[in-house]
Amino acid sequence: MSTEQTPSHRQQPALLEAVAELEAVVAAGDDERFGPALGPVGGLFGSAAPEERAAAGPRLAALLPDAPPFPRSHLAMVVGACVEHGADPVACAGPVLAGLRGALTGARVLARRWAETGGGPLPDPEQDDPAEAHERIADPALLDEWNAHLAVVGWWTLHLWQQASWAVYAHAAVRAEARAAGVTEVLVELFARYEGEQHDFKGLAHLALMLDEEPLLVLDRPTGTGYLLRMSGLSDTFQLHTLLADVLIGGGHLPGARQDPEVVALARTAFLDGRRLIASGAFNLVAPDGGWIWNEGTPSDIPVLDGVRTLVLEPLPYERSWSAGRFIQEVPGDLRLERVLDPAEAARWLARTVPGKSAAEAFR
Repeated sequence: MSTEQTPSHRQQPALLEAVAELEAVVAAGDDERFGPALGPVGGLFGSAAPEERAAAGPRLAALLPDAPPFPRSHLAMVVGACVEHGADPVACAGPVLAGLRGALTGARVLARRWAETGGGPLPDPEQDDPAEAHERIADPALLDEWNAHLAVVGWWTLHLWQQASWAVYAHAAVRAEARAAGVTEVLVELFARYEGEQHDFKGLAHLALMLDEEPLLVLDRPTGTGYLLRMSGLSDTFQLHTLLADVLIGGGHLPGARQDPEVVALARTAFLDGRRLIASGAFNLVAPDGGWIWNEGTPSDIPVLDGVRTLVLEPLPYERSWSAGRFIQEVPGDLRLERVLDPAEAARWLARTVPGKSAAEAFR
């Protein structure tokens, strides 16, 4: 093949040249050169063509497991930026979410050792010295030097892993794959165990738990009716509650007061733009076993019964209201009615449920 037919290294786009150099550094295991090689990747990102950014994402993600611990998080940030600019999110997600898990694990170790060594305010990654934290938590008998290093790295870089993970979890295909693989379950459990005020995982947890194209069976106990719906992009149960009222009451299927159209729009696609509108509760949301489904949770809290998430609507035990909008504004929400169950089918499903607990029982 002639020279003209064979692309040379010099003919590669600038960003991909820098990616190739970083790949060579990682393959050689040269940690000292990693930072200097990563710098041009970040520096060239802004001027790169969209197709270069898209191509770079999976290649950079593949380097994450072998990158040095501290700068690995900065590489993850570049991967997240590639995803935001068109790189395949599924191809990039695995190493990013694995890095988040490692950082969470390390941060928990640091918090535990901090308590064991006298407690006090946990280190501030913006102001404190990681070397001093390492010296404090390392102990030959309890935590060797390498694992102490990983604990410090986890604590100091966790916010960067959060941002990179947000970029991949913003995509429905990643959410579905991570949920099916059990990755999300593990991460959400680690979020719950995290100690320290420096990091807030509520938003990322709600994004990770978001369901897409998920069937939802809704049974209304007062009328004995049933409805099969499908939900996508609902970040919390407040949002689901608003849209249930819109679809079922606003659609003429159930009695009650219609939701304000602006409140509904904010639950679907509209942005707040500084407005503060109030949504009103229309139902008590109840699981088939009688337990309450709290608005503060996510639709993933709704139990699965015979393969479909099943929710029972009962009368409100007290008035409820909340600020309208989507907890995660970047993702549009959708709830649509697929069919109304015939009376016999609805009755069969309702027979498998029990009435909701009283308020006194629910608040215990």
